Amino acid sequence: MIRSSALLIILILIVAIEALAQLGQQSPPQGTQAIPLPVSPRNQQGGSVTAIQAPVPGTTTSVNTINPSILVQGPYTGSTSSAVPFDGKLSLQEAIERALENNLGPVGLSDMLRQARGQNKVIRSTLLPNLTSTVTEGVQQANLRAAGLRLSVPIAGFSIPPIVGPFNYIDFRARLTQTIMDFTAINNYRTTEEIVKANEFSLEDARDLTVLAVGGAYLQAIAAAARVDAANAQLETANALYKQTSEQRAVGLVAQIDVNRSQVQVLTQQQRLVSLQNDLSKQKINLARITGLPSNDQYDLTNDVAFSPAPPVTAENAIRQAFELRSDLKSAQAQVRAAERNVAAARTERLPSLSVSADYGTTGVNPAQIHGTFLVVGTLRVPIWQGGRTEGNIEQAEAALAQRTAELSDIRGRIESDVRSAYLDMQAAASQVEVAQTNLQVSQETLTLTRQRLEAGVSDNLAVVQAQEAIASAQLDYINSLFAHNVAKLSLARAIGGAKESWPRFLTVK
Repeated sequence: MIRSSALLIILILIVAIEALAQLGQQSPPQGTQAIPLPVSPRNQQGGSVTAIQAPVPGTTTSVNTINPSILVQGPYTGSTSSAVPFDGKLSLQEAIERALENNLGPVGLSDMLRQARGQNKVIRSTLLPNLTSTVTEGVQQANLRAAGLRLSVPIAGFSIPPIVGPFNYIDFRARLTQTIMDFTAINNYRTTEEIVKANEFSLEDARDLTVLAVGGAYLQAIAAAARVDAANAQLETANALYKQTSEQRAVGLVAQIDVNRSQVQVLTQQQRLVSLQNDLSKQKINLARITGLPSNDQYDLTNDVAFSPAPPVTAENAIRQAFELRSDLKSAQAQVRAAERNVAAARTERLPSLSVSADYGTTGVNPAQIHGTFLVVGTLRVPIWQGGRTEGNIEQAEAALAQRTAELSDIRGRIESDVRSAYLDMQAAASQVEVAQTNLQVSQETLTLTRQRLEAGVSDNLAVVQAQEAIASAQLDYINSLFAHNVAKLSLARAIGGAKESWPRFLTVK
């Protein structure tokens, strides 16, 4: 009996020593810190789609019209391969739908949104209960002298052995940790919620930019095709004139110089046609590249975009709508709210936090001989001095807030600039379309009259060649003006916001 009691005392001491060792191995509770935010969230993936003024290479150097183009940079220039079958005929609607699914602009931001949502779940986990379970089985032998125990029993003939065991044990246990009060963790969670919203709005803005990029590329391809058709018509006219002068030279009605002049005109038109066909192929390849189609020009464009007035909206109303609809503005506002929450999280690092942890399980030498045990620990952490860490976090958070507030103000100014610029381009291009139509009609009439004078023998073909050049220039001016007007309307749809849904109201597709 005495020996059993002594062994029980020894086992109790061993368990106590192990419990103290485990407590000593636990790290002291650390305070929650505010999550770090970048000073600026801009250009996290880079890329832009903007309307610029530049002449189209290889087509015209005319200063009679404004010459806009859509500048696409960064991820918006590429795409993933589309899994949707393609029949070789591409409409504007289908091009936009394919780009929204495959263009790297929205695809990249979609992945960033998933990351933000994942971070939000990780931060939220610090506020929710964390429950784990373990099953432990072990065999142990203890050296009491090595543990510092020097025990003596005042019983003659009995001593406590220095080596105890081996003995085995099994433990089934569930552990629970729960944050009761942690204002920094709460503000961190609210920060990530706003970041998720900002990324959602950024994704919507990326889709609007994709519509502008694809729409601009499709319009550019249509304009290039129209230039090719015009050049073909000019080549046919030049060939007819060359044939006519050759016949007249055969009967002595015109000089050889007239024949040579007509032949030069034919060769010039052939060179122009080759250049324009090359430009058309490149435009179609570029369109295929940003929509997820194979990077070649072996497909047909099935739509034409005719001239049509823009929806009746004043510049001031358009600006007001843009402030309500633009997703990049909403994203910037959410980024400001996230930065404000981040400042609050940094400041609340000075406040106490309370947490609780508990475990319950059964322990014994085998499953048939187990008994329940539990532990409940409450921790109140009161920060006193942390070496200036909190002050540093506050300073960083305030810097990020100041930068994002400045960017929000800049975006509002940029939105107004986008709307007014698109509105001015739309008005100028609409006027130019009307002038170009009249100029083309007059040039065609002039060519008819000069050819009649040539046939009557009262003029040489110099006037005819000049009239042909005037028609070529007038046709290019009309095509450029129509393209500029359509690009301006598409840019206005983007500037107002919601271009993914509203672009059909601005473009009349045939």
